Amino acid sequence: MASNILNIGQSALAAAQVGISTTGHNIANAATPGYSRQVVVQSAAQSQNFGYGYVGQGAQVTAVTRVYNELLSRQVTSSQSSSAAINAYSAQIKQLDNLLADDSAGLSSAMQQFFSSLQTLSTNPGDAPSRQAMLSTAHSFVGRFQDLGERMEEIRSGINVQLQGHVTEVNSYAKQIAGLNDVISKAIGAEGYPPNDLMDQRDLLVSELSKLVKTSVVNQGNGEYNLFIGNGLPLVVGTQSYGLQTMASPTDPTRLEIAYQGKSSTSLLAPGTLAGGSLGGLLEFRTESLDAMQNQLGRIALVLADTFNTQHKQGLDSTGAAGTDFFSVAAPLVSASGRNTGSAELSVNVVQSGAVTASDYRLQYDGSQYKLTRLNDGQVQAYDSLPQTVDGIRIALASGSLAAGDEFVIKPTYNVASTIKVTLDDISQIAAGGPAPSGSADNRNLLLLAGLQTSNTLNSGTTTYQGAYNQLISMVGNKTRELSITGAAEERVLAYSVAAQQSESGVNLDEEATNLLRYQQAYQAAGKFMQIADQMFDILLALGR
Repeated sequence: MASNILNIGQSALAAAQVGISTTGHNIANAATPGYSRQVVVQSAAQSQNFGYGYVGQGAQVTAVTRVYNELLSRQVTSSQSSSAAINAYSAQIKQLDNLLADDSAGLSSAMQQFFSSLQTLSTNPGDAPSRQAMLSTAHSFVGRFQDLGERMEEIRSGINVQLQGHVTEVNSYAKQIAGLNDVISKAIGAEGYPPNDLMDQRDLLVSELSKLVKTSVVNQGNGEYNLFIGNGLPLVVGTQSYGLQTMASPTDPTRLEIAYQGKSSTSLLAPGTLAGGSLGGLLEFRTESLDAMQNQLGRIALVLADTFNTQHKQGLDSTGAAGTDFFSVAAPLVSASGRNTGSAELSVNVVQSGAVTASDYRLQYDGSQYKLTRLNDGQVQAYDSLPQTVDGIRIALASGSLAAGDEFVIKPTYNVASTIKVTLDDISQIAAGGPAPSGSADNRNLLLLAGLQTSNTLNSGTTTYQGAYNQLISMVGNKTRELSITGAAEERVLAYSVAAQQSESGVNLDEEATNLLRYQQAYQAAGKFMQIADQMFDILLALGR
């Protein structure tokens, strides 16, 4: 019986030691990211029948487990993905909002100064200093267009860099998680107990991954996770990891797209496939806002140049010659897919600038029909032949022939803002006068040119230049405010989710201090118990002598 008592004391002492070690481990990792509080699972040892009844045999530690709630963790993962996407989108569009609305960087003040210079010149059309001032103001005006267009291109280039960095991070997390899957499943298979700290490390990697892209976790039950990103692409399946890759768009070498690396092939992902996270937010911003805003700005430059040139050519310059183009802009950008097998080259020209939209277009040929898709709203039109005129642009076959499957992307206004220029280099070329032999000395054409400021020239004759620019500023501003509001709401949801998770899985130092005292007292009591058992054993030995 004395030896039995000693064994009971030893089991109590061992259980208290495990409790102290586990509590100390919790305290040491209270500030460790991703750490889940660990607890000792203790049970009574199997009792022994001594003929007069069952006598307890002490305690045994059956496991040390982490306090982990899968539902709460999934909620945190989902909220992190949504919040990161909004933050990434918001950070980018704020740059556009500040750029377009700023008096010194935006277009409004430069536009007003340009048309004011026309009004000033109209009071004395033959005055050389006034002509020079008007021409200089025109150069400043187009310079503002160019600066805005170039700044948007810088933002676009920055997105390419960020996409490359995010893809590298995603692939790194995938490999690490697959490696931990292997180690964790082997540990559970060999010993039957979960390696808590390794599981915390894996969950932390999943959490970090969710900040980059929407992540779904499927627990296999054998210690392994299967991970799916975006709209269901498998990233980690057991110990096998897949990956992402950045690739130049087939129709735009300067635009990086995301491709998925499967077991045996790599394929470009369709827009919207990678939703959520910083990666999804950047892609969404580029597609929904940057492309649209750059096209809108280009459309204003295009219509302004076309309508101003048309009116300028109706007047006479200082020599009595007919006016020429005052501005020049780049032709619509046409990009053939790198996968095309035909030899066709397209000719695309603007024939009615006021009808041009701010959309890009995709032209596809299936071997018998041409399908033109307006990309901003998905509207599709089918044609049996070319040329065709759509939304103010004429699309024709310049040379060669198309093969089935060939594809082109047409961007009527994409690069107009960054390429608009003043073509005149001599103040005498300003066509101030009206279209009459004596017109070179009057101001009739200048008044008509100045009147364009308040004329409805855009959106099929419903909007002025300034009105269109104000609409652009409003679109960016409204989207910025929308993201600010939804971002703040999502931050609150994330904070609530993290708080709920931490209230269950996080380390509470006050609670751990209480546990430490409890285990210390249990350890001391067990030690005292063993001392008594030792004394009893000595008495038995003395009686035996």
